[in-house]
Amino acid sequence: MIWPNFLNTKRAEANVTLQQLETFFWTVTLGSFSAAAERLYATQSAVSMRVRELERTLGVELFDRTHRTARLTPKGRELMEYASRILDLSTELEHRIAAPESMFGTVRFGVAEVITTTWLPELIRTIAERYPNVRLEIEEALTAELMESLAQAELELVLAPGHSRAQELSTLSLGSVVFEWMASPALGLEDRVYGPAELARYPIIGMKPKSFHYSAIEDWFQNEHVRGRYLARCKSVAVAASMTMAGMGVAYLPAKHYAGEIANGRLKIVTTSPRLEPVQFVAVLPQGHSFSLARTVAELAREVSTFDRQ
Repeated sequence: MIWPNFLNTKRAEANVTLQQLETFFWTVTLGSFSAAAERLYATQSAVSMRVRELERTLGVELFDRTHRTARLTPKGRELMEYASRILDLSTELEHRIAAPESMFGTVRFGVAEVITTTWLPELIRTIAERYPNVRLEIEEALTAELMESLAQAELELVLAPGHSRAQELSTLSLGSVVFEWMASPALGLEDRVYGPAELARYPIIGMKPKSFHYSAIEDWFQNEHVRGRYLARCKSVAVAASMTMAGMGVAYLPAKHYAGEIANGRLKIVTTSPRLEPVQFVAVLPQGHSFSLARTVAELAREVSTFDRQ
């Protein structure tokens, strides 16, 4: 961070530093000194010392330590508002003024598998070229799992299918992906249109409940008052595709991603009616902190995404 000491106090010779505010901010946001230490790549004792120094400098207690878990005092809650605004302004200063190579920091973000196997390498390469001193920590998981981690502040950004209208979240569109029902030619499906009731006669290779596609597929069947006969529910699209190519059932897969397998006859598209809508992908991050590194990564993701744009 390139922020000078500021906020002279009458009660102490020292000044509040940006490092102290950042440590305080992440301790509150993540709920513990240990979590903040991990986030800041510091020891727990260093984090605790910075918070103590901040309290001594300001001459107030920020945490009520009479309980088993540290709770913010009224002054602590008031400082949290200032700390959030100051950190946001500091990051904006870096984005507006500093050279990209002078920007340091770590971004923890989660991605869905379809992104991992398409344009994620290009995103990482772009970040490395433009911001060589920014570190990335990347987690791949199902959409609901990623959103849970975002809500718990374990992640700062999620790139995944879906959308969110929650007031505390901000989203950027990454484009859409057309998914199709697919099967191995060996399964013997005819070249005609299948409805949910007809497709339900075949083994369905679905996704686990925390997948974005789970609800869409369930609704597709249940709107026609039928239930899919699941052979398996997978966490990985690649595993579902592998089982499908082996002739074990029918799966809902990204069309462009498996264009090669369709061309060489290992998979075939099963035409269905009604059709499911293309899957929208978004970058999701907490509202506010408009100039955070996480938002920079989200904007670069929108730039390099190869998904369909309307």
